Amino acid sequence: MIAASETTLVKAARQGDVDAFETLVTRHERRIYGLARHLTGSDEDAQDVTQQTFLDAMQHLDGFRETAAFATWLTTIATHAALKVLRKRRGLPVISLDAATEPDSDGHIPHPEFIADWRETPDQLAQRAETRQLLDAAIAELDANHRAVFLLRDVEGLSVEETAEALGINEGNVKVRLLRARLALRERLTRLFGDPALRYNAERHGH
Repeated sequence: MIAASETTLVKAARQGDVDAFETLVTRHERRIYGLARHLTGSDEDAQDVTQQTFLDAMQHLDGFRETAAFATWLTTIATHAALKVLRKRRGLPVISLDAATEPDSDGHIPHPEFIADWRETPDQLAQRAETRQLLDAAIAELDANHRAVFLLRDVEGLSVEETAEALGINEGNVKVRLLRARLALRERLTRLFGDPALRYNAERHGH
């Protein structure tokens, strides 16, 4: 049996076909939950965000523009819901990337403090059971703004324009936050996987 296309399912759901909408939920709920879990850092909040995402999607299905992918539209809704949860929080420990990666007087973004060759190749690291947990922990240490941009661009694959729209910021901010997030993650992972014996002296490297 050939699976129905998302366009067909969306059209059916708009006409009140509950089964069609449930099929859409089944196709996307795991991905949406994963995004929400990364954004909020909480299983309970991720469950709430996932539920709210599909409730909002059901209520506003008529407003879905078919010029965009349904998955992208859902991602935007989930991001808004997750950021709403985060805005309610106060005093959470986060790493500020703005100060750590603020361009200097010449407009250069500082090098990471720790630069080293990795002990293993990325392929070898990917085969290690704990690697995923370490990556998730590194992402979780980013502050909410930079974590959201990284997840939408590098994990969900949204374009710069789509990310900017989802977060309500301009495209220039998306690019800067993504660069800062990538620098911070690279340094964090290098501290975990880098070989201290092969460490470079960052002071000897120019910009």
